[in-house]
Amino acid sequence: MKQAADIPRIVVAGASSNVGKTTVTAGLIAALRRQGLAVQPFKCGPDYIDPSYHEKAAGRPCRNLDTWMLNDAQLLKSFARACRDVDVAVIEGVMGLYDGSDWHDERGSTAQIAKLLDAPVLLVLDISGSARSAAAAVLGYRDFDPAVSIRGVVLNFAGSERHARGCAEAIAYSTGLSMLGWLPRELRLKIPERHLGLVPGGEQVDSAALIDEMADAVAARFEVGRIVDVARAAAAGEARSPVAVTSAPEPRDSPKPTVTPRPILAVARDEAFCFYYPENLELLVEAGATIEFFSPLRGERPSAHAAGVYLGGGYPELHGDALASNTALWSTLKDLNAADAPIYAECGGFMVLTQALVDAEGRNWPMAGLLAGITRMTGKLAALGYRHATALCPNLLAEEGDTLRGHEFRYSTWIRSADPASAESEGHATAWRVTGARADTPVDFIGCASGNLLASYLHIHFGQRPEVARRFVERLKLVRRE
Repeated sequence: MKQAADIPRIVVAGASSNVGKTTVTAGLIAALRRQGLAVQPFKCGPDYIDPSYHEKAAGRPCRNLDTWMLNDAQLLKSFARACRDVDVAVIEGVMGLYDGSDWHDERGSTAQIAKLLDAPVLLVLDISGSARSAAAAVLGYRDFDPAVSIRGVVLNFAGSERHARGCAEAIAYSTGLSMLGWLPRELRLKIPERHLGLVPGGEQVDSAALIDEMADAVAARFEVGRIVDVARAAAAGEARSPVAVTSAPEPRDSPKPTVTPRPILAVARDEAFCFYYPENLELLVEAGATIEFFSPLRGERPSAHAAGVYLGGGYPELHGDALASNTALWSTLKDLNAADAPIYAECGGFMVLTQALVDAEGRNWPMAGLLAGITRMTGKLAALGYRHATALCPNLLAEEGDTLRGHEFRYSTWIRSADPASAESEGHATAWRVTGARADTPVDFIGCASGNLLASYLHIHFGQRPEVARRFVERLKLVRRE
């Protein structure tokens, strides 16, 4: 089995946000794929949108690498297991190279992940307003942490090729780093944006054409062969903490395990419910579940054999009419809830379990009604950041007092009801006590828990604790469905 150290790999990092990391990464992945290479894409941090473009470019799911959600060993194992059948790993960073979960250390940053993977870094720089000053910026990034191996630069938003090569000359003279690619300002390969970031690749009718344009731009202006050489050189050394993806051999004289039916978990997946960590679903399957996808937007609902439901995040606020009309889904969810079947809802999934969703235009759409109150779009960022979440009562994922790590990113708020006690009177207790990663973040109390129903704005990576997925599946196994 491959170890993390055996995998050719490269990190595409930005000097800051909005320098074109996603365009460069997706274009590089597509260009490498054109050369016949199998590419495993990764995204640093808790992002669901950028990975949709990398998935389109690579033809395989993009994985998240998050050193705040996962410890070092878990992240290395996650990286290695995703790369078992690939030629190269391409990793897009998060925010700026050294930006992490706190002001004072590197936890959660691209730099930390690059060091953990012993991966070379390709630094993307916006040079639209720079000349020789670009060299000063790169010099600062190179020397800020000498343990981060910056091996080359990509210069984006160049006014011309002459502008790019002039900046490259200054950078090489001051730092010794070469320009391995550049993109012109007028190329306009900009991905459309909305309130949660970029518009997901799966929603764009012309996303394949956009990926092709990115690949063309990279092939024309990047030294792709040198980038591959840099990635392969990383595999010639040793990672700091190599982790093999292996499983213990079964003793020859051990009895074969009794085969029992695998419970079916219905997972909502379409344009309204598209934010899932791929590993969450894989870990649920490894724990013994069978996944069946259904599309609420297309009038579908969980099959009669489903033992539970997983409603992920996404954009239900953009599809209020279609969701409100799927009354069969709401009826099925109510029946499952009455039978105490597991229902797990994150962010957008949480929103549709309330009585109504009020969209950005003020339209009120009836939802499932399993939870008291409504959710309303705010028109501004309502919450963003990592969260320590402590269970206030036993729930689908954790025992009372257990603390998991999660993430919030939302432009809506839950208006529980005029009577703060109404949810408790219906048997729904507050699910989590949450604090942020930074000391100045206020304490909050969020979500609902009742029996096997757990719903909140939190996104939680199941890889942080093996027992999370196992606990979920054990609850599924207790449900008797026809």
